[in-house]
Amino acid sequence: MKIFITGGTGNIGQYVTKTLLEAGHEIVAYTRTPERIPQLGNQKNITLVKGNILDLEIMEKALYGCDAVIHIALGWGNTPVEMLDHDTRVTVFLLEKAEQAGVKNFIYTSSTAVFGRNQDGADETTFCTPDDLYGSTKAATEKYLTGFRQYYTGQGVRGAAVKIRRNIIRPGYTFSNPAFEGGASQSDTRFRDIARSVLKGENLVISEYDGTQFISSAQIAQVYLKLVESDLDEEIFLALGEPFTSWADIARMAIELVPGTSSRVVPPEGEVRRTPAHVRVDKLKRVLGLSFDAAAELREHVRWNIGREQRVLRGEKVHDVYHVW
Repeated sequence: MKIFITGGTGNIGQYVTKTLLEAGHEIVAYTRTPERIPQLGNQKNITLVKGNILDLEIMEKALYGCDAVIHIALGWGNTPVEMLDHDTRVTVFLLEKAEQAGVKNFIYTSSTAVFGRNQDGADETTFCTPDDLYGSTKAATEKYLTGFRQYYTGQGVRGAAVKIRRNIIRPGYTFSNPAFEGGASQSDTRFRDIARSVLKGENLVISEYDGTQFISSAQIAQVYLKLVESDLDEEIFLALGEPFTSWADIARMAIELVPGTSSRVVPPEGEVRRTPAHVRVDKLKRVLGLSFDAAAELREHVRWNIGREQRVLRGEKVHDVYHVW
């Protein structure tokens, strides 16, 4: 299968690209920075196309001849109109051009942010109540994808039905060591900051109840692989790990990995005990046969951040892994 991927060198995209190549697929990876990962361009069955997701004509040309589109790249904006224009509009454009080009399958990368604060016990059927522009943009784009079943020939007059299958993945917190030299990690710097504090012997003021159901980029890549090879249509999958892990747990991992540090985890003053939100991932296991526990990957990611920060503190130059919009 020939698959067009946006954001193919980012935090999630690098592992999706790697996993699909290993599964024997041909990849057209659309990225702002193909030069970051020379090793990726040397892989068999891959074409790197340089471009920003606002370069609509370049994207449209690159997806022709592909069997599937996996849209991972994020388009950011600081205002409602910018968010709509840079993310939702781009995705809808890409979807329509994929339909016109005869692409059979379109997978959109949404987010658990569509739930807003209403996450405890949430599953794919939970009503979306986003409480920020990012979640609102993702929720709006989801509605365009599921609603794009036909064209119109006039006001209120239904036209030709679309043939493209449209599916949605909602990742939770997804982390990664770079899959290739020069690759990305997640843009959030909390792992880095914890590693740096522990190396300096500083205490970490972190709540026991602040955390999430972490999933690694290598794990979530399995969801994309299963879905792109399936005949499913108009399905939504929450992609998170099963267990909840707190940031305090992450900090304790770092302390264990730095012998002799004087750091310790300190709860915030006045912290009130509460039950952490837990999102249900039953459908992932029931339909795709997948379930994830990222404990081993989290420990390795903490170890990797510690090693990186040790080099930084020695004054060595390190590769910038934070690829942001």
